[in-house]
Amino acid sequence: MGQGLSCSRDTVEHDFFLAAKAGDVHALRAHLAADPSLARRATVYARSTALHIAAANGRVEAVSMLLDRGDVHPDALNRKKHTPLMLASKRGNTECVVRLLDAGANVLTFESRRARTCLHHAAYHGHADCLHAILAAADGHGVAASWGFARFVNVRDEQGATPLHLAARRGRSACVRLLLGRGAIVSASTSVYGFPGSTALHLAARGGDMECARELLAWGADRMQRDSAGRIAYVVALRRGHRACAALLNPAAAEPMVWPSPLKFIAELDADAKALLEKALVDANREREKAILRNLNHKQVMPSNTDVVVDADEDDQEVCNICFEQACSMEVKECGHEMCAACTLALCCHCKPNPKTLLLQPPACPFCRTTISRLVAKVSDTDRRRLSRRRSRTSRDGGGSSSFKGLSSAMGSFSRIGRGSGRLVVDDGAELTDKPTSDHDLSSVVGVL
Repeated sequence: MGQGLSCSRDTVEHDFFLAAKAGDVHALRAHLAADPSLARRATVYARSTALHIAAANGRVEAVSMLLDRGDVHPDALNRKKHTPLMLASKRGNTECVVRLLDAGANVLTFESRRARTCLHHAAYHGHADCLHAILAAADGHGVAASWGFARFVNVRDEQGATPLHLAARRGRSACVRLLLGRGAIVSASTSVYGFPGSTALHLAARGGDMECARELLAWGADRMQRDSAGRIAYVVALRRGHRACAALLNPAAAEPMVWPSPLKFIAELDADAKALLEKALVDANREREKAILRNLNHKQVMPSNTDVVVDADEDDQEVCNICFEQACSMEVKECGHEMCAACTLALCCHCKPNPKTLLLQPPACPFCRTTISRLVAKVSDTDRRRLSRRRSRTSRDGGGSSSFKGLSSAMGSFSRIGRGSGRLVVDDGAELTDKPTSDHDLSSVVGVL
């Protein structure tokens, strides 16, 4: 981190900075009692204070002691204009990040090298816990009111990269998931970073990161969006030899089903209902991904936690009257009609935007045509225990939703409809419309590789 402890002016300074690095609170107190000005001194070359050094090395006790003195500024800058909060975010020292934020550290400070904030550093290095703490602090303090929370989540560095771009390029799927859930713009393009005009999907394709690609597609990333050279993400993945990732990004494949976040009642779902719909999306996405990889003749081992689990008591539950396959687990609050989570999700994803306002219209109950404004979960005790375990695993995976670990197929009697596409596909993944059905038909789309 360039802290340069050997470059102090004298032995006392050197010992003081070594104590900060080791987190020796007693030694720090002794040095400061003898010379209080040491708290404001910095190393000769890196210009790092004791607070920088303690934060970079995860010494939260030393950080707290220095901040409690009152004469140490939490936003002190070193030679590269790094604050202690930035260094703690780089190293993933979550406790130090939280302590600095509690002391009023500014999340909107930009470093001099690339004009990045602490949010960029946490996303780039894949520290989802630090990212969550920074976003929570920004949402709860003056940043949301003065600068705008959505603007902060999508803040750009000097190369036009947002934290989402950095996380996607580095394959930090937990950070990608967390940022998307907090309002990161999935279609934003860079100015220079990676390649001019690259979206997060292009950057994930460059590294062949299928997990990040799944997350981005499930949040509405456009597979046909082009960079400055006119390339779509599918071409980028092919040129770099990532065949499996390219297959998922192929425009000839079925449209991904997108989490219907613009719908107001989706944002107001309770925890059980949200978990059921997320699981339905995972199940649908997994089936499509298996079909794509099977057609690619690419052997893909699916994660063990994606295996289908059927409860022994599921047969005793009422069967959905739409697909006649799964048990009813969702209830429309207004009319009381019930359906399974898969059919509910397909219904939400099928609604089209209002042509005048471009806003999504809330779907109607398929039984009585009542507009759906609230959904509740019809969860048995067994389901509730399973969903509770699922949420516990999610909270350990960076604080974000783990819903989007697959791409999409569509569902049941809704004829596999992708949101906003209006295209129908059959069970083998081939579309019934005039979409290209093979890689050779994509010459007009991808150009010369």
